[in-house]
Amino acid sequence: MMKHAWDSYRQYGWGHNELKPLAKKGHSTNIFGNSQLGATIVDALDTLYIMGLHEEFRDGQEWIEQNLDFGVNAEVSVFEVNIRFIGGLLAAYYLSGQEVFKLKAVQLAEKLLPAFNTPTGIPWAMVNLKSGVGRNWGWASAGSSILAEFGTLHMEFVHLTYLTGNPAYYQKVMHIRKLLAKMDRPNGLYPNYLNPRTGRWGQHHTSVGGLGDSFYEYLLKAWLMSDKTDTEARKTYDDAIEAIERHLIRKSNGGLTFIGEWKNGHLERKMGHLACFAGGMFALGADGSPDDKAGHYLQLGAEIAHTCHESYDRTVLKLGPEAFKFDSGLEAVAVRQNEKYYILRPEVIETYWYMWRFTHDPKYRQWGWEAAQAIDKYCRVSGGFSGVKDVYSSNPTYDDVQQSFFLAETLKYLYLLFSSDDLMPLESWVFNTEAHPLPCTWDFVTAHTVSLTLR
Repeated sequence: MMKHAWDSYRQYGWGHNELKPLAKKGHSTNIFGNSQLGATIVDALDTLYIMGLHEEFRDGQEWIEQNLDFGVNAEVSVFEVNIRFIGGLLAAYYLSGQEVFKLKAVQLAEKLLPAFNTPTGIPWAMVNLKSGVGRNWGWASAGSSILAEFGTLHMEFVHLTYLTGNPAYYQKVMHIRKLLAKMDRPNGLYPNYLNPRTGRWGQHHTSVGGLGDSFYEYLLKAWLMSDKTDTEARKTYDDAIEAIERHLIRKSNGGLTFIGEWKNGHLERKMGHLACFAGGMFALGADGSPDDKAGHYLQLGAEIAHTCHESYDRTVLKLGPEAFKFDSGLEAVAVRQNEKYYILRPEVIETYWYMWRFTHDPKYRQWGWEAAQAIDKYCRVSGGFSGVKDVYSSNPTYDDVQQSFFLAETLKYLYLLFSSDDLMPLESWVFNTEAHPLPCTWDFVTAHTVSLTLR
């Protein structure tokens, strides 16, 4: 599947950000601005390396050396470019030891720094790589920045400081954490919107799916990445999860555990595909949780994994919808037409992989295999892989996009699910939210010996 996705991109979309596999041409979305930055190449590099596809890896490296230029007049998403490009380049550097990846990561990071020039130090959502001018998405609660976006910079920026000796990166992300620590949180929950001018919360909407998700993930992973010395990050994570469990996590009438969304003072009994990553997060955070609750969080991870598997199993294609409801007798199914699509997302498979690593229960491999077969059957087209618009329809229509995260995340997590535990062991590597592995800091010195044993 990886070979088919990569070879198709190589043939029809090379240098473009993404691929239109039916039209067999390049594709890009506004998160990458208007320029050809080869997002799929950068995002796929570490997956190619881990899978031993070294010739393909070298092709990607060559393109990056010769063509990847960040001096372009393009307005990009700070969050997306950080997790896909900086994360992808850093992981490629740590795995292969090739200096060009570190060099490009640092060049790009310099271009993102002007986004932090706001009255509060909370960065803008978008920045122009050439001019350094930043702004926020028009739709985001009266010009607010988004929790998942400004809260998902920590891992990459700490590594940038480590690699360059420049404290600016570390200081920027620690400033965000300090600012959040001082703020009142309604019901202990973090709203998804924060105004970078006033430093006040926007509308009170809390979610562990889109807009919120990776903020929580990065608190936990900051602690893991520090060899568990960053206890402040761990405590912030534990407090946040406790509030989430109290206010957002419920059991449906049919016995399915789900994570709802807090909106304007009430709980919406709906869960997004994106929130399905949380099963893996709860499992990853089980060890080290307060009050001997490790077993509790591992169990919670298993329950979320089960619910998300049900969201796949209750469709015609055995692929999960974008969002699914838990009310009026309908459970774990999408109700609205615009929530019935599957765009090659990784989150459910990510949770299967973590649950497999921590429990070795064979059902997680079984579920992963079901998903792999369904993707191969319904999303594979002659020019790559495409998302589908309705997972409940027996002859689905395609969206004609091969997302870069399909190669970075979905296929990597599937591959790791069927690999032995000593490939990318969780004691040595922490995966960013785009599935790019970064070494735990205690392992910095031996990072390259680890990468050599991988080869």
